[in-house]
Amino acid sequence: MPIAKPPQGRTMLSVSDGRRTATIPAPRGSRAPRRERLRTAVATRPSLRYWAGLLPVLLVVSAAVRLPSFSRPLWNPDEGFLATQARMLADGGTLYDNVVDRKPPLMPWLYQGAFAVFGDASLWPLKVLAVLSVAATAAILASLARRRWGDRAGVTAGVLCLLASVGLNPEDTQAASFEVFMLPMTAAAVWCADRRRWAAAGLAVAGAVLVKQTGGAVLLPVLYLLWRSVPRGPDRRQAALRTAAGFAAPLLAVAALTGFARCLFWTVTGSGSYASFTGSELHVLGRGLVNTALFTAGAAGLTVPLIAVLRRRTDRRGVLTAELWVWLVASALAVVTGFHFFGHYYLQLLPPLVMLGTGALQLLSADWLRGAVIGSLVSCTLFTGWAATAGTAELDHSQKLAAAVQARTEPDEEVLFWGMHPEHYWFADRKPASRYLTAGLLTNFSGGRNGLNVGERYGVEGSWPTLMAELTTNPPRLIIDDSRGAPYRPSRMPRLTALLKARYERAAVVDGAVIYQRVDPPR
Repeated sequence: MPIAKPPQGRTMLSVSDGRRTATIPAPRGSRAPRRERLRTAVATRPSLRYWAGLLPVLLVVSAAVRLPSFSRPLWNPDEGFLATQARMLADGGTLYDNVVDRKPPLMPWLYQGAFAVFGDASLWPLKVLAVLSVAATAAILASLARRRWGDRAGVTAGVLCLLASVGLNPEDTQAASFEVFMLPMTAAAVWCADRRRWAAAGLAVAGAVLVKQTGGAVLLPVLYLLWRSVPRGPDRRQAALRTAAGFAAPLLAVAALTGFARCLFWTVTGSGSYASFTGSELHVLGRGLVNTALFTAGAAGLTVPLIAVLRRRTDRRGVLTAELWVWLVASALAVVTGFHFFGHYYLQLLPPLVMLGTGALQLLSADWLRGAVIGSLVSCTLFTGWAATAGTAELDHSQKLAAAVQARTEPDEEVLFWGMHPEHYWFADRKPASRYLTAGLLTNFSGGRNGLNVGERYGVEGSWPTLMAELTTNPPRLIIDDSRGAPYRPSRMPRLTALLKARYERAAVVDGAVIYQRVDPPR
């Protein structure tokens, strides 16, 4: 039986007489079941034409919302840490040996590769890659939404994702750092699982983990989709094996490349003190409340429609499906992990929230969609304006201090900045005297602690003997105390205080930072 072409704007219904099934236009005024309407709301335009129209829009919007990122050399210490690590690696350093951090290796390697191609004096190549990464996340979510709910839903998901992606403190959203590059991996993992491409889904989860450990949370919705969509028996076992192989192979390869024991220590087992917030509960929870409020406001175009649908007695089956909720819950657990609640952690909530918010808009009127877009535009404009006018006090301080260090040292001399801003090394273009680029790794202040559980005994295991060996074997020309009264100040660190008294003298104070110069014994 030939299939009738639907009249413009008409819903199609499947009709069966028990032997044959035909698709016919629904009678005018009739109401097809919601799931049927959503399944048949597929655009008539070919996919190639659809994406040729949408992808340039997503790229332009992504560039527009991230335009402020190009207005300053860097936005936060994570960028400074990665830039300094990349220089150390290019100079012959070894990751997880004399170049260390608590993060997986993909981001240091990405920075190192960009510096090798474009030079290491600017982060603009990484900022361009960040624009592409956010646009890729939006495109993947658009594809997921289009597959479920049609063309308009795809556009909605892609655009609202980009508008909400800057809805936090600019230091958290404009930086070319971990979460920005993790998001397309997490979205791709669910995209692949939705299409039963299990090995690729496992590979995408591994990619997310290799950017940041909490990216592994997306494995939960992937496994849920596997359990729900593959029948029990050999097929499910085979799908699970393919997923496990795709997930494990890259992790094992990277561990073999960087050293199994060292990689395991720096990315998993060596961060016990960092993951505890004992003694800083109110300080940390206060930050969590502020960032939760900011993220909710920035994503209002998604959260408000979702709340509206949840409050109504609307049939949500087939739209707000279980795997989307599993994805959101898993991402929320990732945000909570470590009890730090930094703003950039919240970006991991964005992909599942985009899908749930877009799904909710399919259950609401066109007026709701217009309101969501307008609200998102207003919110995005405010947050982008904040980024464009944000103060530069810390950036100015770092550049002043770097200039003072450059004036007192030769290019081949090493220095030690005792502080939380590794970008000082990058601005000064001086080699670090230690593998520990922040005082946080040595004192546990890197979690944003407010004084308790900060000190020598709370640092990374074995870090102080290693630091003292580095500083006594090859004493740096300068040690710069940039603590400015913070809980990790040298006066609370007996071994560092003893070294300063024995080998160094106070030479200058620059914008609150104290510069100590090495005193060489007379010949």
